[in-house]
Amino acid sequence: MTAAIGTAESNTFEGSMLEQKVKEIVLNIIAVVAPDADLSDLKGEVKLRDQLDMDSMDFLDIVMELRKRYKIEVPKEDYPMLASLDSCVSYLMPKLQAVVTA
Repeated sequence: MTAAIGTAESNTFEGSMLEQKVKEIVLNIIAVVAPDADLSDLKGEVKLRDQLDMDSMDFLDIVMELRKRYKIEVPKEDYPMLASLDSCVSYLMPKLQAVVTA
């Protein structure tokens, strides 16, 4: 029984570590795209464009950085999944898992 609990705790810890790393990746990309943006107080659930002075070109630059740095293609229909920091992390976690855990 304890092995199953330990495994569940380990998976939760690994999941939170992956989540934190993906969040750092997203924030690093935003810092490159919008270097004057204050990222210290971002709310995870609020749309990035509502919190930062970003326009549609900045958003496309984020998508292009994901492609350039991590070979991640984001189809147009998935753009709404990148609206907030939390939704970015949720969308990108499975796509970046191999990169982060390597």
